[in-house]
Amino acid sequence: MRRAKVRAATEHTTVGLAQAGAGGTVTIACACGMTLTNGPTWSLDEHIRLHRAEARFLALAQAAPPGIPRLVAWPLRQTV
Repeated sequence: MRRAKVRAATEHTTVGLAQAGAGGTVTIACACGMTLTNGPTWSLDEHIRLHRAEARFLALAQAAPPGIPRLVAWPLRQTV
């Protein structure tokens, strides 16, 4: 599980410099290819933290031993 956590941390680092856009938006790229941005009720920093937390959750949940009790049903169901 440690390897999964490290892999998530290294695959989800910000890349380059933050770019200011129209209307006060600020964006920065993630190494995974996603563009992170601020919004009307959240900061760029909050989006970065959420993105990294979700990546860490998914990596750890995938690596968890079978049968371990969980708060969230696994595997996750795909929503359309």
